Amino acid sequence: MSKQKKNVFNDFSGIMFSTDPEFVYESAEAEEKETLPNEKQDLRVMLDRKNRGGKTVTLITGFIGKETDLELLAKTLKTKCGVGGAAKDGEIILQGDFKEKVFLFLQKERYKVKKSGG
Repeated sequence: MSKQKKNVFNDFSGIMFSTDPEFVYESAEAEEKETLPNEKQDLRVMLDRKNRGGKTVTLITGFIGKETDLELLAKTLKTKCGVGGAAKDGEIILQGDFKEKVFLFLQKERYKVKKSGG
């Protein structure tokens, strides 16, 4: 019979505490960056087929800013192209080949944008 470890209220599973009164705990979550204006964004528009089951997607990378602003831009692009997609970690993925259409739209909205790859 092996002894099971009891879950005790004061078992902090390896968390260390500081006795320094000036210590400030930094959470693992990074603070959201302020969204840069359109002219200062450095976006890349490319086609991607890797790890997508042979399907082509339009990938927009390089967005710097709040997740809500990224999702708003993604929603606008999805509406303009009439397709589904997703937005996370500074990237927007649109289902299908819309590289040219997205590039022209972003230029019109005064984003600094480049085509790359695919």
